[in-house]
Amino acid sequence: MVFEPPFDPLYHPYPSYRAPVYARRGMVATSQPLAAQAGLDALKRGGNAVDAAIATAAALTVVEPCSNGIGGDVFALVWTGGKLHGLNASGPAPRSITVEAVRAAGFSEMPPYGPLPVTVPGAPAAWAELSRRFGRLSLAETLEPAIRYAEEGYPVSPTVADIWGRTFEQYRHTLKEPCFRSWFDVFAPAGRPPAAGELWASPGHARSLRAIGSSGAEAFYLGELAERIAACMREAGGCLSEEDLAAFRPEWVEPIGVSYRGYEVWEMPPNGQGLVALLALNALKGFEGLHAGSVDTYHKQLEAMKLAFADGQRYITDPACMTANVRDLLSDRYAAERRALIGRRASLPDAGKPQGGGTVYLAAADGEGGMVSFIQSNYMKFGSGLVVPGTGIALQNRGCDFSLEDGSVNRLEPGKRTYHTIIPGFLTREGEAVGCFGVMGAYMQPQGHVQAVMNMIDFGLHPQAALDAPRWQWTGGRTVLVEPGFPPAAAQSLARLGHDIRFAPDSGGFGRGQIIRRDPATGVLCGGTEWRTDGAIAVW
Repeated sequence: MVFEPPFDPLYHPYPSYRAPVYARRGMVATSQPLAAQAGLDALKRGGNAVDAAIATAAALTVVEPCSNGIGGDVFALVWTGGKLHGLNASGPAPRSITVEAVRAAGFSEMPPYGPLPVTVPGAPAAWAELSRRFGRLSLAETLEPAIRYAEEGYPVSPTVADIWGRTFEQYRHTLKEPCFRSWFDVFAPAGRPPAAGELWASPGHARSLRAIGSSGAEAFYLGELAERIAACMREAGGCLSEEDLAAFRPEWVEPIGVSYRGYEVWEMPPNGQGLVALLALNALKGFEGLHAGSVDTYHKQLEAMKLAFADGQRYITDPACMTANVRDLLSDRYAAERRALIGRRASLPDAGKPQGGGTVYLAAADGEGGMVSFIQSNYMKFGSGLVVPGTGIALQNRGCDFSLEDGSVNRLEPGKRTYHTIIPGFLTREGEAVGCFGVMGAYMQPQGHVQAVMNMIDFGLHPQAALDAPRWQWTGGRTVLVEPGFPPAAAQSLARLGHDIRFAPDSGGFGRGQIIRRDPATGVLCGGTEWRTDGAIAVW
């Protein structure tokens, strides 16, 4: 029998209002209520912000599978003990893949689906490493809520159901090869996707999570799950092997940052694109008199963003292969050079030459000052379209971002990490944690970071209002998408400055964010969550 909800959960005829949320002992903000509750459960069991982040992240692989999964990647910024730590758990390309092999398979560019764009998944290793270094609960304990949701089932939330349904319609017309059959078996078991409010379960997913938890993720990289992943790839004609999985280790890195109007804004270093957000903010900080909603401010933001993306596309890749130094790119001298290029008209910028180089986001905080900014992704919705039979593991398609062009800094090479879109953000002031923030959504992410940071710092907005504000998105050339709620008069004025302004029909492509700020004097937490998705904040 087809499940028929009695109403349309995505029909909103009236404007709604969300207030910022306050708490003292703990807070978890993410894009799905059940996942936020899983993180809160970890806090109440004696865990800290790291345990809460792991529990939430694992639950999101079950309750929002259209955006992330066990077979995806992770980046995390962790504030603990008065210091900010960065964890890069993005996996490299298989060691046996080559540009020549991809071209020989009939592709002139990296395909989005199938075995070729599959890179080593980093998520399970990230959970285990975070738990080992900073957690209080065992990994098995933190994964319990996710396992329960996968085994017993849960009612699918509205935005997740919408994305799931649209992806199903795309897949059923395009993914015809036998290797994709397992995706339909797992995610459309009744021959269709689940509707909002309908129960969905994934016993294979639960078994995989249990094996990961009990083994500290060794089962995924060295044991039975590794064998199954490698066998799936061999059968599909892919390159990822057991040796690739066994060799993977997440990497602790130093976050990169810039000073911005008395605050420090922190991002992960390349191969992530957080550098793009910092480049834009570094240029914008030289302008005074920026005001919320003004045409001049929108124009300067857009021009700074375009310049930053030009540099990002030219230089960001695996840090071992970069041709520019991050320190030089973030120097005040280079920021001044780029700022000077921002005129009164929309431009088509090129990269400079510095002197000298489907995603989920969650924020978690505990009552002791610990905070985690965490992002996890399959890349495009469910990823490559490949699901390892019997496991519920959807494999990411992150390798789609590699170039096959000679001379490209991001050219595909065996064992190389690609330019990576997912980026967590963090704010400090005078050595104290201010809060964690993030806005997910492919190349919207650094644009969302810039807008959220300026909304809070330049315009004095609380976390919820900083997320509620209408967003813009530069998509290439002079084209700028704006949300339905964007001020029409400002859009018209920007068009007269040469921007090709286009109103989007909905807000689905403008990212989904979360923010948690901490008052250093009282320890009180203040959070905002995303109205563009099924956002929720769980507090204690």
